[in-house]
Amino acid sequence: MAFPWGDFAVNLGVTAAAVVAMMAIVMAVAIAIKNQSIIDILWGPGFAVIAAVSYALSAGSGGDGARRLVVLALTAVWGLRLGGHIFARNRGQGEDKRYASLLRRNRGSLAAFVLRYIYWAQGRVMWFVSLPLQVAMYERAALSAVAWLGVAVWAVGFGFETIGDAQLRRFRADPANAGRVLDSGLWRYTRHPNYFGDSVVWFGLWLLACSHWLGVLTVVAPIYMTNMLVRHTGKKLLEKHMARSKGAAYADYVQRTSGFIPRPPRGAGAS
Repeated sequence: MAFPWGDFAVNLGVTAAAVVAMMAIVMAVAIAIKNQSIIDILWGPGFAVIAAVSYALSAGSGGDGARRLVVLALTAVWGLRLGGHIFARNRGQGEDKRYASLLRRNRGSLAAFVLRYIYWAQGRVMWFVSLPLQVAMYERAALSAVAWLGVAVWAVGFGFETIGDAQLRRFRADPANAGRVLDSGLWRYTRHPNYFGDSVVWFGLWLLACSHWLGVLTVVAPIYMTNMLVRHTGKKLLEKHMARSKGAAYADYVQRTSGFIPRPPRGAGAS
């Protein structure tokens, strides 16, 4: 059977509308409570919503039932875990410094400013990055070796992200670690196991969409996500903050430890 292009086009429009609705609700709440950083809590669950909407809309369109269910489950598990983690981490912390710094640039309408620089930006990225899972919901081929490889890749990424977050949470909870840099566990092999895991998760979901040429083309989504994590919103901003707050200890850690892809640490003083 041919790919259901018409149904898929409707799906793209409805998920875009769902993203707009989510962003509008969160923006209204954030302005009311004067805390724009709550948008970070929505990031993971927002993908779960897109997956759920796509799962519902694709019913009856001929998509493989097992593939649809696997994509929904993996996206929901990843997204809800991430949302819960960020909620627990940010609870009681007030406005994130990144957003506070951004808001100081505003000279006009707050709503117009945050819409342009926070919600429109995050909404369009969320919708774009979700394209592999949207395509996968309409693919009619049964789960193949490539799809199961995608599940395995997703599991590796989810493990890195979850374990890395747990190790960092335990490290920060110990007062004896104040001023120190976490360089054990997964953090011994990469400075950002959570960001690396996030990237790998999306490549795993992309593999689940690769039974059709349209799904193969959506490789641009995990590539874009990885670029954002490494060069823009993730690693780059965090490392600037860490260099300022930890000084020489973090500089030494950077010398020894891979910036993204895990590998054994270099010898002390290596370039």
